[in-house]
Amino acid sequence: MSDHAVLHVKGRVLVGPDEVRDELWVVGGRISYERPAGARDVRTVAGWVLPGLVDAHCHVGLDQHGPVPDDVSEKQALTDRDAGTLLVRDAGSPSDTRWIDDRSDLPKIIRAGRHIARTRRYIRNYAHEIEPEDLVAYVAREARRGDGWVKLVGDWIDRGTGDLSACWPRDAVEAAITEAHRLGARVTAHCFAEDSLRDLVEAGIDCVEHATGLTEDTIPLFASRGVAIVPTLVNIATFPRLADGGDAKFPRWSAHMRRLHERRYDTVRAAYDAGIPVYVGTDAGGTLPHGLVAGEVAELVTAGIPRVEALSATTWGARRWLGRPGLDEGAPADLVVYEGDPRADVRVLGAPRLVVLNGRPVG
Repeated sequence: MSDHAVLHVKGRVLVGPDEVRDELWVVGGRISYERPAGARDVRTVAGWVLPGLVDAHCHVGLDQHGPVPDDVSEKQALTDRDAGTLLVRDAGSPSDTRWIDDRSDLPKIIRAGRHIARTRRYIRNYAHEIEPEDLVAYVAREARRGDGWVKLVGDWIDRGTGDLSACWPRDAVEAAITEAHRLGARVTAHCFAEDSLRDLVEAGIDCVEHATGLTEDTIPLFASRGVAIVPTLVNIATFPRLADGGDAKFPRWSAHMRRLHERRYDTVRAAYDAGIPVYVGTDAGGTLPHGLVAGEVAELVTAGIPRVEALSATTWGARRWLGRPGLDEGAPADLVVYEGDPRADVRVLGAPRLVVLNGRPVG
């Protein structure tokens, strides 16, 4: 399409879970619901239309060994884009990916800066590894570096106990979260286990990643405080393999990981039933490949979340949570067209017919 071309999308435009229109127009890279006067160079496509999908836990610029070159980051971003993911909340990366913001053909990224972890309590080469007395300063640094988010590592294996345990004392996270909020940033944390959750929530955290350690004691606390979770079930599926690798050295940790995995669907469904906001994230970019957002939506449905709500967790609801527009009049035309109704079968998400980013068909 040329810069002067108009895209006409006919069919069923899912503006919201209950708002459906028959067509939209893409004019000058933006969405319009009025036919442009005098439009001549018009391309028409038919199908079911959604806002560009959201991966709310993704890592561009990171692989299992740490930061990656820009050409690898580009391939990661392109893989997400071609799967229909047009908005990424990058939940921690040691790479500077600001150059992506200048590329109109790559997904939009909301960055959380670099992970902040306790010394020797996270994956090597991923995080700032610090002690509690430095937490406030590093949170302030990453709040200024990111796009309105900061990422903590809330728990990790403690070699002294041989099991998962909380990384930070309560007073340290309380002071750090207060500082992030003062600077206008929200805070999220990696948490697999149970014992870090209460302190983080009572300290004012905004979101928890994975959240496999939620229990009947902490679910009401999350719900009452409005703390969101991003379950990353496609990542939690790897727990049995990880546990097998740790049996000899850390048997307590391995057994714990298996228990968290076994109850993963019950945990997510209980959180949803209690009113906890749940969003789609894949944890791509560590050991997992990119482009898995359709699989994560399907996993939420398997866990018992209704199809339309699972869909909202990567579209309307996720964009609203992150403060980005959907299929609104005048909004940037970031949308995906599918053959069938994704509300009836979320597996449709795995096969986009057309991906439009900043008003231009891509992929």
